[in-house]
Amino acid sequence: MWREFKRKYIGDRAFYRYIVFLALPMIAQNAITSFVSFLDNIMVGRIGTEQMSGVAIVNQLIFVFNICIFGAVSGAGIFGTQFYGKGDFEGQKYAFRFKLYAGLFVSTVTILLFAFLGPELISLYLSDSGEVGDIGLALEFGLDYMKVMAFGLIPFAITQVYTNTIKETGHTLIPMISGIVAMVTNLILDIILIFGVESVPVIGAIPALGVKGAAMATVIARFAECLIAVIWTHTHKEKNPYIVGAYSGFKIPWHILKKIFVTGTPLMINEMLWSLGIATIAQCYAVRGLEVVAANNIASTITNLFNVVYIQLGSCIAIVVGQRLGAGELDEARDVSRKMILFSVFCCSIMAFIMMAVGRFFPEIYDTEESIKALARTFIFISAAIMPVCSFCHCCYFTLRSGGKTLITFVFDSGFMWCLVIPVATILSKYTTLAIGLVFALVQSIEIIKSIVGFFMVKSGIWARNIVEEKL
Repeated sequence: MWREFKRKYIGDRAFYRYIVFLALPMIAQNAITSFVSFLDNIMVGRIGTEQMSGVAIVNQLIFVFNICIFGAVSGAGIFGTQFYGKGDFEGQKYAFRFKLYAGLFVSTVTILLFAFLGPELISLYLSDSGEVGDIGLALEFGLDYMKVMAFGLIPFAITQVYTNTIKETGHTLIPMISGIVAMVTNLILDIILIFGVESVPVIGAIPALGVKGAAMATVIARFAECLIAVIWTHTHKEKNPYIVGAYSGFKIPWHILKKIFVTGTPLMINEMLWSLGIATIAQCYAVRGLEVVAANNIASTITNLFNVVYIQLGSCIAIVVGQRLGAGELDEARDVSRKMILFSVFCCSIMAFIMMAVGRFFPEIYDTEESIKALARTFIFISAAIMPVCSFCHCCYFTLRSGGKTLITFVFDSGFMWCLVIPVATILSKYTTLAIGLVFALVQSIEIIKSIVGFFMVKSGIWARNIVEEKL
């Protein structure tokens, strides 16, 4: 029995060496990005509850934008990965163009929404039902932060287009390096711009800019990250053959465009609806008061830092399995998927225990009320407990997606979110008097149902197909 289990679910040393080599730079890059948000959050949290809450709300809205960008590039990314596995760099070039158009479109729409509906969007998360904080000040600080952050949306989108395509080729080190530069830039500028400096050579005194300073630091870091990814890609054409002639025209052949639209559109819509769903759940919690907004922000900050392991192992599944499918190695793709899912759950179980151990101390860093810190500790413990289940669901999602089964992933991901999770969160938050900690636990536990559905969908093998060879 053990021998059969080992054969099906455990790889050899060469397998794990390859996965770790592929995943570590991606985990490091994502961890760096999360660490930048972590530092921003802590520094703003040292200023006050209203500042932290206003920034947290805007970051929730920007999270929706980030995931929409991810969805916009991922639809074409499925094809880009399989084109690369097949050795078709011309096809990969057209997938790259599609990502660029989609990323710029999403960025433009988001900037317009922020410009004309900023106060209304932030106000959705503000409720005077709590006993802590001034919602008027939170709105004011949120608007200040949003106006500056809007300038960083386009460079972020371009960065995602380039790094997503670079990863398709297996070169995960460059995105990590660009992320490190962004982190260092952001950290240094955060210290200077948030709190101010009395004297700087040549420049003189720099005033404390608070939340505006935090936003300026993030925007400058995003431009730096974008420049590194773009410059490296265009100066290493032998490693990125798809970039040759990428800007010599605007055309995408109809048969490729049609495939991307038919297969990728459900994925794009899914990512948009899923991110809106996360924002909606946060809004459900927010009706319990500003202290819940602040506590959820503290908890999500450390949760995002620990979640990078399973998030990037899921991305590795998309790359490794996608390349196998593109090469026509369907049985090997199934085998790799099983082993990577188990590896991800194992790694995240370890991360969950670490998060439980250190999470109770994390809220003490913030200069806020004790009631907020206590609630944040509750949220952190619950998030850590459910992390292995979330890891399994995430891997199932990327396995289904790697074979282009985007309609199924749509039902599995955002369909599940809007048909079950959000109604439960809405009813429990707005129409019951249950403690918010219990509400949070019940909503999070719904992932168990999703994991059972994902298990049977992956086991069926319906996702294992070569989409770049198929004709519509």
